[in-house]
Amino acid sequence: MKKVIASTLAALSLTTAAVAGEPVNVFAHADKLKFSGLTYIGYKYDDYKEDTDAVDYKDDTSQFEIRRAYLQVKAYLLDDPKSYYRVTLDVHQDTKQDGLEGSMVVRVKYAYLYLDDLLPATGVEVGIAHRPWHDYEEHNSWYFRNISKVLVEQGNGAHLSNSADFGVLTKTKTQYFDLDAGIFNGEGYHAVQLQKGMSFEWRATAHILGVSGKDKQDTKTYWDASFFGQYNQEHKEVTVGTDTRYDDLVFGGLHTVFNMPSFLIAAQYVQSLDTASEDTYTSAQAGAGYSLNGEYRLGAEKQYRLLGRYDSWTPETFNGTGDKEQKTYIAGVAWDQYSNVEWVANVEMTDNEKGSNREDRNGIAYMLTAQVSF
Repeated sequence: MKKVIASTLAALSLTTAAVAGEPVNVFAHADKLKFSGLTYIGYKYDDYKEDTDAVDYKDDTSQFEIRRAYLQVKAYLLDDPKSYYRVTLDVHQDTKQDGLEGSMVVRVKYAYLYLDDLLPATGVEVGIAHRPWHDYEEHNSWYFRNISKVLVEQGNGAHLSNSADFGVLTKTKTQYFDLDAGIFNGEGYHAVQLQKGMSFEWRATAHILGVSGKDKQDTKTYWDASFFGQYNQEHKEVTVGTDTRYDDLVFGGLHTVFNMPSFLIAAQYVQSLDTASEDTYTSAQAGAGYSLNGEYRLGAEKQYRLLGRYDSWTPETFNGTGDKEQKTYIAGVAWDQYSNVEWVANVEMTDNEKGSNREDRNGIAYMLTAQVSF
């Protein structure tokens, strides 16, 4: 870990020297090194809804923040120019660990070897790799990870899975069909493996028009339909009375997105099952919900965008209290100032049904974000 951080800092120093016009010599046992970075710089004001009958309601907050800062290097090691080793560092603010609350800390988000065309039209990631779904949605359907995660990861949504894990992912890509499938630990890139159970995960996408989208290529017209999910064995520790066991997490979803140069519209439905049969506890990860999002683009270069999204998630309960819906509304505007600087101003309203476990989140957040990439 220390070597990875030191290497990245050295690379940044070399980049600074190069910009200043000083000669730079870089030596590596690779044909090519490619460095990149991505940062979400933001301001956020949380105006929480007041309810004198509820407990543990939060005070309003106002703060500047670095939501994420990613530093990445790819080393092209093999004769194949499309195969590489990748390390991505994830800089974020720690809010939980004693003695580090508020500190900006670094962890490894991705560290994998990618072998291209290992099988016909199929590449393989080995290490801390992408999970099949999240990256696809963020690069083809919901382009605003800088203000909100996708439904299956979003804290007020399904909150089922994060975007990277220890494992092996195969990626098959053709003109009309993609299939990403892999086996992972199942707990994600910043959690320990609980038990021996592994997680099988997949995404199957049909490119109905024979065209695939990627990263705001607004000149494209494409229509995708996807089926995705996880079968994650022994994922969650559950205590019922004096007994402790590890339940499976099983979920699946359907998603479709249609994009034209002037607009995008997308919809999805997700259902998560819980393998427990007892009625003495509430599962945090069983439930069902859906999400709708869209954007309308204006300007000579489509540099202005109106965006909107609606999430609904209803956890399934087993303790007789009844299911409580959790809803999130997002509306905003975006401006691509340059190819590598984007501004987003938005509001996010949380409206969770009274009595839900996340009722204290209710309120409106006002957000201003600058996304910087290179």
